Amino acid sequence: MRIAVTGAQGQIVSALRERASEKAEIVALGRPQLDLSDRESVRAALREARCDVIVNAAAYTAVDKAEQEETLAMRVNGEGAGHVAETAAELGVPLLHFSTDYVFDGSAPRPYREDDATAPIGAYGRSKLEGERRVTALCPNAAILRTAWVYSPFGANFARTMLRLGETREEVGVVADQLGNPTSALDIADATLDIASRLLQDDAPELRGLFHMTGAGEASWADVAEAIFARAAERGRAPVRVRRIATADYPTPARRPANSRLDNARLAHAYGVALPDWRASLANCVDRLLAGPAH
Repeated sequence: MRIAVTGAQGQIVSALRERASEKAEIVALGRPQLDLSDRESVRAALREARCDVIVNAAAYTAVDKAEQEETLAMRVNGEGAGHVAETAAELGVPLLHFSTDYVFDGSAPRPYREDDATAPIGAYGRSKLEGERRVTALCPNAAILRTAWVYSPFGANFARTMLRLGETREEVGVVADQLGNPTSALDIADATLDIASRLLQDDAPELRGLFHMTGAGEASWADVAEAIFARAAERGRAPVRVRRIATADYPTPARRPANSRLDNARLAHAYGVALPDWRASLANCVDRLLAGPAH
């Protein structure tokens, strides 16, 4: 199975490279070869890749900056997703498209299901929702995978940031009133490979459409930070206290959903896929980050 993945440096493509092994050949396509905002570059790069499956993992992900650059975010996350979907349909190959919890406003009292009303509260969420709409309209042979709170041994993410702060601080203030499902990019990669294989082998309609895919279990950002520092202390790092703060105490240009929890039952029912509990996956990630740079 040959998988073309948009994005050359992101957490998901890095995890796919590591996890693919004998299951798949990963062809990572990034700029300048593939620019999501440029329809012709997307079409040319994906055609040249001669792939069996396309995974759209590239995105404009600067959530706060998007408030000032919504036009650019929309070109990449909205129109760009459409370019990928259009090309996948032309090539007749399945598409796995990654989306986000930010399509919801976070006001629900329970984990969000796929059929819940979307209501993004920021530019990033609006751009990703437009991407979902375009994929749905242009490529029936697609699985849209909403995920959230992604961390890994690769690139910039919450786990790496906390460990860096813990090198010089005895206490770190972390938001405690936002809830979500911490999700390992390595677990995402494992599931993505399984889903891609099923899409190739089975044209059942229930395998297409919208799915939520996050790590099992829920937490606040402060909970995640405490788990990171506890694991680091077990590995010899100096203890770090977490000061649990409110979102209002840490203002950002973009509002974050207070509830980012996603219900993964549909994915489990359709594919038999369930990601592991976040605590074990996070502990493994921390161990790797403490061991040195990821390759």
